[in-house]
Amino acid sequence: MNIDSIQNGVVIDHITAGKGMKLVELLGLNESELSVAIIKNVHSRKMGKKDIIKIDADIPFNLDVIGYVDPEATVDIIRNGKLVEKKRIGQPEILKGVIRCKNPRCITSVEQELKHIFKLVDGEYRCIYCETKAD
Repeated sequence: MNIDSIQNGVVIDHITAGKGMKLVELLGLNESELSVAIIKNVHSRKMGKKDIIKIDADIPFNLDVIGYVDPEATVDIIRNGKLVEKKRIGQPEILKGVIRCKNPRCITSVEQELKHIFKLVDGEYRCIYCETKAD
């Protein structure tokens, strides 16, 4: 398989195998008209297998989404065909507007304009309003 290199854009690398599609969905890349390559189950010496996402555009996006899906992922910024920055993401303490609370009694179900906010508590995300655990 041959995937061309990108000149200006972003490469999300070291994604745990199988998590790439969820990341594409949460970042809204499946609905965009950008040139996006999703490479699944790539051989990796460190990880065994991994997913990679290449975006052939220099776009802003929420790094917290990446940290929520896979805190071990890295983000490479490419300009003029060269790697100019590599970011390690980690797991965010707070998630704002990334996922929705599933509790029908949560205030976010009634107050539609209220942002869904989750806080990392003991290794899992919980809604700050009703303390429901995120999926």
